[in-house]
Amino acid sequence: MAEGRGELPPQPPLHLSLPPASKRPCLRPAPRGPGPGPGPGFPNSRFRCPESLLDCAAKAVAEKWAFERVEERFERIPEPVQRRIVYWSFPRNEREICMYSSFQCRVAGEEGPAVGTVTPAGSGSVPGGVTNTTAATGAAGTGDGLPFRRGIRLLEHGCVENVLQVGFHLSGTVMEPASQSEPEVTHKVAISFDRCKITSVTCGCGNRDIFYCAHVVALSLYRIRKPEQVKLRLPISETLFQMNRDQLQKLVQYLITAHHTEVLPTAQKLADEILSSNSEINQVHGAPDPTAGASIDDDNCWHLDEEQVREQVKLFLSQGGYYGSGKQLNSMFAKVREMLRMRDSNGARMLTLITEQFMADPRLALWRQQGTGMTDKCRQLWDELGALWVCIVLNPHCKSEEKSGWLKQLKKWGDMDICPLEDGNYGSELPNITNALPQSNLAQDSLARPRRTVFKRAMEACDLHWQDSHLQRIISCDYYMSPAYQREGESLLFNPQGLPLWLDHVPTACARVDALRSHGYPREALRLGVAIINTLRLQQHRQLDIYKHQKKELLQKGMTSTTNLEGWVGHPLDPIGCLFGTLTETCRVEDDNAMDTGDSGEPKPPVYHHVPVWGCPDGGESYLALALEVALMGMGQQRVMPEGLYAQDKVCRNEEQIVAKLQEMELDDLLVQTLRKQAILLLEGGPFSGLGEVIHRESVPMHTFAKYLFSALLPHDTDLAYKLALRAMRLPVLESTGPSGDLGHPHHGISIVPSRYPRWFTLGHLESQQCELASTMLTAAKDKHSKALLRTIATPADNPPDITLLNVALELGLQVMRMTLSTLNWRRREMVRWLVTCATEVGLRALVSILQSWYTLFTPTEATSIVAATVMSHNTILRLSLDYPQREELASCARTLALQCAMKDPQNCALSALTLCEKDHIAFETAYQIVIDAASTGMTYSQLFTIARYMEHRGYPLRAFKLASLAMTHLNLAYNQDTHPAINDVLWACALSHSLGKNELAAIIPLVVKSVHCATVLSDILRRCTMTAPGLAGIPGRRNSGKLMSTDKAPLRQLLDATISAYINTTHSRLTHISPRHYGEFIEFLSKARETFLLAQDGHIQFAQFIDNLKQIYKGKKKLMMLVRERFG
Repeated sequence: MAEGRGELPPQPPLHLSLPPASKRPCLRPAPRGPGPGPGPGFPNSRFRCPESLLDCAAKAVAEKWAFERVEERFERIPEPVQRRIVYWSFPRNEREICMYSSFQCRVAGEEGPAVGTVTPAGSGSVPGGVTNTTAATGAAGTGDGLPFRRGIRLLEHGCVENVLQVGFHLSGTVMEPASQSEPEVTHKVAISFDRCKITSVTCGCGNRDIFYCAHVVALSLYRIRKPEQVKLRLPISETLFQMNRDQLQKLVQYLITAHHTEVLPTAQKLADEILSSNSEINQVHGAPDPTAGASIDDDNCWHLDEEQVREQVKLFLSQGGYYGSGKQLNSMFAKVREMLRMRDSNGARMLTLITEQFMADPRLALWRQQGTGMTDKCRQLWDELGALWVCIVLNPHCKSEEKSGWLKQLKKWGDMDICPLEDGNYGSELPNITNALPQSNLAQDSLARPRRTVFKRAMEACDLHWQDSHLQRIISCDYYMSPAYQREGESLLFNPQGLPLWLDHVPTACARVDALRSHGYPREALRLGVAIINTLRLQQHRQLDIYKHQKKELLQKGMTSTTNLEGWVGHPLDPIGCLFGTLTETCRVEDDNAMDTGDSGEPKPPVYHHVPVWGCPDGGESYLALALEVALMGMGQQRVMPEGLYAQDKVCRNEEQIVAKLQEMELDDLLVQTLRKQAILLLEGGPFSGLGEVIHRESVPMHTFAKYLFSALLPHDTDLAYKLALRAMRLPVLESTGPSGDLGHPHHGISIVPSRYPRWFTLGHLESQQCELASTMLTAAKDKHSKALLRTIATPADNPPDITLLNVALELGLQVMRMTLSTLNWRRREMVRWLVTCATEVGLRALVSILQSWYTLFTPTEATSIVAATVMSHNTILRLSLDYPQREELASCARTLALQCAMKDPQNCALSALTLCEKDHIAFETAYQIVIDAASTGMTYSQLFTIARYMEHRGYPLRAFKLASLAMTHLNLAYNQDTHPAINDVLWACALSHSLGKNELAAIIPLVVKSVHCATVLSDILRRCTMTAPGLAGIPGRRNSGKLMSTDKAPLRQLLDATISAYINTTHSRLTHISPRHYGEFIEFLSKARETFLLAQDGHIQFAQFIDNLKQIYKGKKKLMMLVRERFG
């Protein structure tokens, strides 16, 4: 038509294609009438105006209702109302944008909203009730490379332009300024949103990550901070309803002419279908509109790239403990908790994705098959995973169908053979010493115990609910108390003061507190936490009354059979840590109102202040004092040492974590009063206290706890400090004779065997803690020159440390080292550490002496990993107050030791030697040459790869390449070893070679071809080598063309041929013993093979010949060959 051929006006910039948002049919005709203009929530004047009733209603509707529901409810919606609903549907809180663009976003001083409360409009917000964190996020500091910080910079520098909001779709361009290495580039960004949540994002930068890129952040913040500058239009379907036929035709023709290369084929296809009366498109009323908001059935959740979550977790797991992958996974767990705290449904969704990848970790099957335990870092990650699932299922407002779905999924994971167990093992780590004794029932008891996986507690938590009326009153009211006339006699609901109690299994009760806190109900968590502490107080006093009636009998026996089989410290649910964190969080003083986006800076120690307990009758209680009290109760609880290395190690580690948190508290008069009161109760607590007069033989020792109590009490109550520390010095498990323990519990009845100890794997650590406690008391006593105290602890003098006694102790230690050198003992490691500490106390000459005569005292591994490393530590230098020549003398001795150990045992000492020699060029070169010389004889590929990665990390990529090449010569990867642990090292070595340049890549490819016969691994290497140009590492003095490498030329041609050959050989090997249930997997394998074949010039011919050969050779496998013909012809 003539109208379509006229002169075109200037073409606007083409925005990105709309992301796949809700595309529901839109039918309702638009109302007529003028638009409302700028909303009253954003006046041009500097004075605030109260929000109109229209805006108040539109905000509520925009946050809670899908727009389709609004359209169904009202036949006609005035255009001003539509505009305000669309306007308020965009997210209003920058914290939510920050949460999806950085790790661990936390606003200082934040407590989160309480149940049933609404944040007042205008409180800490810009006009219109939109939260403003400009001051918070604009602060300079670490973390500037994070997407959120970068997005703020782009916004503040005016890089966001062409912002347009059409219905529920926001678009714009973000200009990335030029840098030294990159030119200026403009990215087109598109965002879809619904009910104050971003539902999809698209950016031209091609970002592939869990988090939104900086350009999406910049556009989002522009819309939040400058809404009055954003052009706002109703959904495009509303605009089209207002056009007549000529206007619609003109719009379509102009659109096609402006972008004919992109949309013409699609436009013609749609036209053909519309003109066909029988087409599918004509069977549907209306037409889709991606700008019209969500439909009623759509999930209302923030955009989360599930595939990227899977890939990131898989990548971190594959890296093991290298490059801080454990820290990254912990950050992802923290992100889940943050989402839960914001009551974001993606928290459970993200945790499900993480768990799926954890369960798919190939190392689980390997560890189970080999009967070996996983590393401590992995066990800790699994512990956190299990605890997070307990939080998820205890969500106080989750629906029953959600909980049923989670329970089903948890059971599915828990039923898998590879699912890790709660105690960290796949079975008994070591045979128990009593298993061979006929009178012991321990072996049978161990077999009879139910299998408890890391998900078991979460499954049990699915049976818990929040409907109990007493519980509801506790968490919903600060002033819930019993009437005065009902306080006579005992009650299960209230204590004698009328305060509410919550009688429940303590870890379970604390799990409820953690769930409330994690799901954004901090005040409710505090109320329940206080009720639990009141319950523990009441139980503590009742136990003390019971002990007073049994004291005489128990003291005569000297031992008790009463104890807690389940301790609170080291428990999988960490009840004490949970209560302590909940109570101290509300007492924390923040330096400023800065937003923490998970930067890598060192965290500052917390500063606390007293906050009165809400609803306390006398007003004398403080949350900080309660936190100290509950920590002391938990640490002082008498409990039996659990079985298994991991469970025992966890007890020790949890003790140290709690003590570290307690040491961060500055003790004032109120806290000292709480400390003294609880210390006295623990001393008088009988068999229920680990510091009582009588304890169970296998009770967990109190040395670590007592050391803290001693140091904290010493300035305030010296007698109590020493009395308590002396009580804690005992270690009854080492007594070979004496009354037996709890015979009623054969599970802990190992003490029935005379002169045998239970399997306390951490006994060496416990003895060292006992020594540290004794040393702390001795040092404090000598510093105070207290003769009476010294006599009390059997110390011969009151002078400063006696150098003669120290030398005697050192000589005894040296003799023990010599005697046990050839017959290594499991307690030697602790003894080596003690010896170095003792030598440090004696002085510089003693340290130099043991370094120079190391070969008579230590193994090479002990000498490098413990002795030299400790001597070279910053703490040792400070302790000795050495001048520069003395430091150099000590360092020279340590380097000489390292080189000697590396010569003697390069497999175990080479990496330690390199680390110790880093600051001396000649020594470092010597250590490196030792590695090169040993590489061809005694070192394995895994050791060489580890050292090669170290070299790259230290900035020696060429040396890393050389070591990686040597490692490749020791490796042999068969065709079916596609989950071999060395695959990551091979991929890394190839990536390193590729980054160095074409020559290095050409050198390593023959080694890869010779060592690796697995087709999928070879194809992965080939794909990575063709994606980017070689030489990106930028080695000085080299020039790189920047061109992608061709698979038709060397060196990739050799790799391509080897990959094709591997696919052919693997295919024949798999077909030799293939079963029908593997046919589908085999067809997919051939599809991957075809992708590799097609990289060659005549690849399609080769692949066709290969398929024909298969059909000829294996024509007896008729069903399989039929599937091959269907897929490949």
